[in-house]
Amino acid sequence: MKNSQSLLKMVVLSMLIALGVVISPILRVEGMCPMAHFINIVCSVLLGPWYSLLCAVLIGIIRMTLMGIPPLALTGAVFGAFLSGVFYRLSKGKLVAAVLGEVIGTGLIGAVMSYPVMTYLCGREGLSWLFYVPSFTCGTLIGGSIAFFFLRKLADNGMLARMQEMLHSKVYTDKSTILSNALSIAAIGPILFVLLHIVPGIFGLEGAIWGSLSYGALIVAVIAAIVYYVIRSGRSKESGKRTA
Repeated sequence: MKNSQSLLKMVVLSMLIALGVVISPILRVEGMCPMAHFINIVCSVLLGPWYSLLCAVLIGIIRMTLMGIPPLALTGAVFGAFLSGVFYRLSKGKLVAAVLGEVIGTGLIGAVMSYPVMTYLCGREGLSWLFYVPSFTCGTLIGGSIAFFFLRKLADNGMLARMQEMLHSKVYTDKSTILSNALSIAAIGPILFVLLHIVPGIFGLEGAIWGSLSYGALIVAVIAAIVYYVIRSGRSKESGKRTA
């Protein structure tokens, strides 16, 4: 039984590594790699911090070896992958915490650590300690939002808990709240942002309109999430007063 569970974990880990290698260069926004952060968070939630760290390391090594990616493939992934799993465990299964761990680990720690690596090992000039922070943070927010939306839907229909149980990982129950629903609505924005950056290029559609639409989708999703949260919170307070 234990051998079959270990084998299943290795199979899932291998699939996530393969998926990360394949989709990272395809679903990519210039200067960012949001799908790498998506893989980090999904792996952290399904398998835990150590497996997520291993996943990020192997994806980074493969991308550096086969695709000529600089060491940013490692510094921009390993810290967030591990902290995502740690934060998820410490929060007793809060998906928001997994995303937060990725943002802090990659957007801040990974970005800062990339400076000495790229400056002293790769000979890049004109960099500063905070040079990579904006792009890394934006990438983690986009990838983290997509991961949150995906995992939130799995959690709501019970699939996430069943998958964790099958993998013999820690099983948590993270029920939907008004805040989590609002975050899910906001997460639609980054999904549309990535699609509006990639799909026009695939079909040869050019024009500044696509860039405007992508940022417009982000803004509309955030506004919709805020409106939803304010309205539902107000109704919740009113029903609470009536019950009292």
